[in-house]
Amino acid sequence: MSSASSTKRGITSLQRYTWPFTILVALGGLWFPWLGLLVLPIMLTLIVMSFMRGRFWCGNICSHGSLFDYVLGRVSKNRNIPGFLKSPLFVSAFFAFFGYNMTRRLLVVARLWGTIQFWERLGFIFVAAYLMVFVVGGALAVVIRPRTWCSFCPMGTVEKLSYKLGKLSGVANRIDLKVTVSNRELCKLCGKCAKVCPMELTPYKNFSTSNQFDNENCIRCGKCVEACPFDLLSISNSSSVSEGARVA
Repeated sequence: MSSASSTKRGITSLQRYTWPFTILVALGGLWFPWLGLLVLPIMLTLIVMSFMRGRFWCGNICSHGSLFDYVLGRVSKNRNIPGFLKSPLFVSAFFAFFGYNMTRRLLVVARLWGTIQFWERLGFIFVAAYLMVFVVGGALAVVIRPRTWCSFCPMGTVEKLSYKLGKLSGVANRIDLKVTVSNRELCKLCGKCAKVCPMELTPYKNFSTSNQFDNENCIRCGKCVEACPFDLLSISNSSSVSEGARVA
């Protein structure tokens, strides 16, 4: 195993069982394109949820994440994710590429509006997208790290954009749950929270003055909470952080 520590496989009870959905749409959709239409309410749900809680969906519900963590994580090489895959330039470029192709296909299918073929072709667009994630994301999960795809996932980028709007509106600030340290002075900087982070983030180095981890790439999976040997971490709302525990 490489220097990158293996991520814990203890994912939420809900996400443990969502991975078959990715296989159902990605593979079953090749024969039944209508299955792709199931993706539409999922996209709407995660956009609304991310407006309030950032990438919570990614770490607690997402069927792709479930597949990467619970299934492919068992055979992953758990290598460090290459830096360029996490760079803003690559993430933005891939988002633009993905968005362009999705828009182009949707415009073609729009010509069929009012026909049965419209819904079938529309479904297949999302089937193709799920198949790409299944193949590309799955391969990266095995040869590099389970959540490699999540580092530049286009829907993850959409979630971050929605979250920015949520913070600007003040809604996210009231509802969001983040990794929170009860007292930064008691943190020994052991780095165990960073070692188990599937996104390779470093909570112990970046807590805010309100004792919360504000990185927008955090998927709120709670693995760092489980790993803290001093039981200092929790997934909490900012209002639950006591004034006495805050360190200026």
